[in-house]
Amino acid sequence: MKVLFINGSPRLGGNTSIAIDEMVKVFQQDGIDTEVMEIGNLPIRGCIACYSCSKTGKCVFDDAVNKAAVKFEEADALVVATPVYYASANGTLVSFLDRLFCSTSFDKTMKVGASIAVARRGGCSATFDELNKYFTISGMPVASSQYWNSVHGRQKGEAVQDLEGLQTMRTLARNMAFLMKSIAIGKETYGLPQKEKATPTHFIR
Repeated sequence: MKVLFINGSPRLGGNTSIAIDEMVKVFQQDGIDTEVMEIGNLPIRGCIACYSCSKTGKCVFDDAVNKAAVKFEEADALVVATPVYYASANGTLVSFLDRLFCSTSFDKTMKVGASIAVARRGGCSATFDELNKYFTISGMPVASSQYWNSVHGRQKGEAVQDLEGLQTMRTLARNMAFLMKSIAIGKETYGLPQKEKATPTHFIR
């Protein structure tokens, strides 16, 4: 089994990395492979709704999004992590996720999703909600922890002092591992849930 992490922080080795590393340790102890993609410093533009991806199967802008798409398809779970800027995720990460989820047509049903928000003080809850919407629109179960998935720290490295936040990360990883394994057993025994043909209904016709 494998978990793909997307780190939206432009600060390598910062507080967002500390939160991710806490989860990686748990997954490694449980025999689950992990990979962390650092995209916070990359020049990633937003989606332009050209719908080229519906014809080619990939985003028209050939950058880290298309590289992540291959890894995402192969993974059993996706964790997205971000520092909080103005009660929101890093804009680079939002652009990345918009294009990743829009341009990938493979079935994401029952891939486990989780988000992490890291802040000096406030805005974590709003960011947490913002990121979880990518999972819920895609049939991905959202893993829970013992608290909202947030870690606090301002200066680089201060997150190590947030003992509750780091414990939340460890609990999240353990819960994700259990959910991933349970889903694998369920898929083998029962298969995936039956899907209906989509019936998009526009508000203005």
